[in-house]
Amino acid sequence: MTKRFPTEFFFQVFSLLIAFIIVHTLYITIIRPNADIFLQQESAIMQDDPEYVPQRSFFVVIKDYEQETCFVLMLWALSILGYKGLLAWRQQKLLENDLLKLPDNLPIGPEDTRDLASRLQSIPQQEQNYLLPRALLTAIERFRATRNVQDVSNAARDVCDSEGERMESELSIIRYIAWAIPSVGFIGTVRGIGDALGQAHRAVEGDITGVTSSLGVAFNSTFIALVISIILMFFVHQLQLMQERLVLDCERYIDSRMIRRLKS
Repeated sequence: MTKRFPTEFFFQVFSLLIAFIIVHTLYITIIRPNADIFLQQESAIMQDDPEYVPQRSFFVVIKDYEQETCFVLMLWALSILGYKGLLAWRQQKLLENDLLKLPDNLPIGPEDTRDLASRLQSIPQQEQNYLLPRALLTAIERFRATRNVQDVSNAARDVCDSEGERMESELSIIRYIAWAIPSVGFIGTVRGIGDALGQAHRAVEGDITGVTSSLGVAFNSTFIALVISIILMFFVHQLQLMQERLVLDCERYIDSRMIRRLKS
């Protein structure tokens, strides 16, 4: 057997690198400069007007390193979700084709298995690795060997079940990212609270600027992390639903277009 090039692994590595470059570039060119300008303006206004109520800025909310890390992880996870979603969509589109190319209501006997196998092996190599052609080819080879319809049904179902388990296990990296994002937010919370406690003596003297700034880091990082996690988990469940539908549709396709037409 020829070894398959680990396309998905390199995609994940390069997508992480590209996500970091994009997010870090936005932070150093747009987000942090605008956040600094806004904070300087707010500080100047408060010095002139002690009763002024400080305003909130989106740039200030997302300016810290924890939020930047969360956005990098979010883009990385979304790129992986997009890759897997596109692959599932292509396999779903394949279900619209008649891969066996048999007339309607024509029974399939053991003498037809060689021709059916050659038809499946004639499709493009990339599509041969999809779930439907692999399950069909396994079912055909099992029918050729055993001529037992129940064995064919079990073989096709086993292929679909194993593919469903494989796709489920491959979602572990995305679930890890979805877990890591709130953890990064909690790290920002701990860092902000620690900095605030370190400046408690200044608050006692009447200067609470440093304490409020550090508490802002704590709450903003947790807020952004939780929002990103909620959004990401929505797309994770949508991808999982798409993959489960793919497996079920493949089982129905094989049952309706092949197994019901087998003649032992």
